[in-house]
Amino acid sequence: MDDLLLPLPARESGRQLIEEHQRADVLRASGYEPRHRVLLSGPPGNGKTSFAEAVAEGLGLPFYVVRYDALIGSYLGETNARLRKLFDYVRTTPSVLFFDEFDAIGKERGDTHETGEIKRVVSFLLMQLDQLPSYVIVVAATNHGELLDRAVWRRFQMRLAIPAPKKSEITVFLDRIVSGWPDAPKMTLGRLAGRLGNVSYAEALDFCQNVRRRQILGLGEVSIDDALRAELDLWTSRVTPEIINAERSNETAPETDTES
Repeated sequence: MDDLLLPLPARESGRQLIEEHQRADVLRASGYEPRHRVLLSGPPGNGKTSFAEAVAEGLGLPFYVVRYDALIGSYLGETNARLRKLFDYVRTTPSVLFFDEFDAIGKERGDTHETGEIKRVVSFLLMQLDQLPSYVIVVAATNHGELLDRAVWRRFQMRLAIPAPKKSEITVFLDRIVSGWPDAPKMTLGRLAGRLGNVSYAEALDFCQNVRRRQILGLGEVSIDDALRAELDLWTSRVTPEIINAERSNETAPETDTES
């Protein structure tokens, strides 16, 4: 947990969660159970999965990731049956159960666009969460917290925001990566962070890995500074959600008649 670049509330909550389970006997002696349901909300690529992995590692527990392609069925009641098998299995041993993109099954039941089957799935999911023993830690992550059913929010004892990183945080992250390179670039990491713009940690990592690949494939003829400049030239041409949204807007915009 200490290795992750997380906002202070999320990092301290993670440490406290680990301590509660390490010293669960002390809590139970006073009539309390350790918290074991955590909801993480925020844009992708900024540490939600890493948070869940850090909890599992800190406690030495098995880490299970839910696969929706194997969970969600096309027939009536099939998804609930698979959910029951999933929760029956994890109850057998202390573990960390991770739901990524949790809004896929925890959607707002009042959404008029959703089917009755989805509403039954949400109701069944809430019941299963309530019945889980405290030695099973459920970590659910979503990029779209506004889509979750309000009752789903109330089931989680910890609700943590994992926001997009600031420039200063990206600079620290870049320093961690570059410190492991055989050569350091001449460009300051603060300037590099500014050139990258508003990025997630995952995007910053991908960029740095591309720089190193270019240098390695140069077999000594491409310096780290040359590789960095080349990748920065390509950086502005990458596909981003903003570009996709702009293209969609152009496709749906009504055509105007320019003829007089």
